[in-house]
Amino acid sequence: MSNSQTNPESIQDRPGPHSITLEEFLKNDLEGYEYVKGELVAMAPPSMEHGEISINIIRYLDQHVYEHQLGRLYTAETTFHLGDRLVKPDVAFVSTDRLPENRRKGSPIPPDLAIEIVSPTDKQYDVTEKAFAYLKAGTRLVWVIEPVAKTVMVYRSETDFTLLTSEDTLTGEDVVEGFACSVAELFE
Repeated sequence: MSNSQTNPESIQDRPGPHSITLEEFLKNDLEGYEYVKGELVAMAPPSMEHGEISINIIRYLDQHVYEHQLGRLYTAETTFHLGDRLVKPDVAFVSTDRLPENRRKGSPIPPDLAIEIVSPTDKQYDVTEKAFAYLKAGTRLVWVIEPVAKTVMVYRSETDFTLLTSEDTLTGEDVVEGFACSVAELFE
């Protein structure tokens, strides 16, 4: 592959999927992309609503994680390795006992909790596939937040998932122990 193919500007100008090796992806700063099964996948630019929901999650979750010294939260700029994927969850949590020693680069391990906020351009198939990829890689809990319906799909495994509405309480279960907030608070 020539250098022009791994240049972010040349990639953005080409339609469709873009093949690239994992080494090329890691070597280049390809902001706005994830690496999935040998291809670059463009991430939709976040909307204001997406940002507001992200901040709400971080506000409630980080306070609890920090106060109880449970681990660290990471924002959408942080890359996590999931088998044949390098992904950037909207928010992620890694427990203290699993934190890699070297944190000067992307995480070589999956997060304990991955949080994805559905964008208007996301396809349900892709969102579910990504949730399952997290679980397959070892993520213990995945929250998929759907802004239009104001719901949270909580995935524990491919066969164990629950849909929460604004009337429900979202908890960290045994992953972020003691955490709880109203689903409605995420959308305020």
